[in-house]
Amino acid sequence: MNETPSSIRNYIRPKKIKPTVFWRLGEDIPKPLNTALVITSIGAPLLLWWLVTTFGNIDPKFLPSPAKVMEAFGRLWSTRELLKDTVASLWRVGVGFILAAAVSIPIGILMGSFASVRALLEPLFGLMRYMPAPAFIPLLILYLGIGEEPKITLIFIGVFFFNSLMVMDTVKFVPKDLIEASYILGGDRKQALLQVIFPHVLPGIIDACRINLAAAWQLVIVSELIAATEGLGRRISVAGRFLRTDEIFVGLIVIGVIGLSFDLFFQYLLRVSCKWASQKR
Repeated sequence: MNETPSSIRNYIRPKKIKPTVFWRLGEDIPKPLNTALVITSIGAPLLLWWLVTTFGNIDPKFLPSPAKVMEAFGRLWSTRELLKDTVASLWRVGVGFILAAAVSIPIGILMGSFASVRALLEPLFGLMRYMPAPAFIPLLILYLGIGEEPKITLIFIGVFFFNSLMVMDTVKFVPKDLIEASYILGGDRKQALLQVIFPHVLPGIIDACRINLAAAWQLVIVSELIAATEGLGRRISVAGRFLRTDEIFVGLIVIGVIGLSFDLFFQYLLRVSCKWASQKR
């Protein structure tokens, strides 16, 4: 007798739990419902925004309409100012985040794998984690000047310690049975680290990077206040100074769209590189 996984789940589900489509605990929902919910999550706020600005008596300086924001977007895009600001911010976030990830992932794996490394570094990293990265701005200006270096370093500081500790926590929960099994099969410490621990925690590492990339985008706004001549953070700051609210919305929306694009990229990377983890989810 061949039974599908869904039929088996229906068989073992307690009778007192009513079957439902929307409230499926730990299960996927039908694709049409998923698509409808995704469209609603974006369309409903846009519709509400249009209704409030169209029928509400609100000064455009406080809340511009979607049409005004689109006009501002077209104006900034036609002069290539928005493109230059976007490229500048992308470059700063990219360099700072890649450097932080390249250093924090190996250190996090070592901290999670070896109690000696964890005892040596975790107290220091725990201390640094509670220090707000923007508080380092005066020191970064003093040590590195007002060029690109302090901006990238600020993003590095804001991502490195959090990412290291999140990767460490992921590695700490690797089942010891897997490591012992690798030793029984003749593996050594290096093979257990590279062929057992790293593949097992790769989904958690991707998730940690996806989460901390958002922190990098938050810090780029602050970093571009350090004598920047271009960047989305500077664009928002200058627009706020002159009460150009429509341009503020343009900057925020562009950052949100870029962030969502990277988030979808990390989800795609997870599905491609860790198909076994995607199936479990």
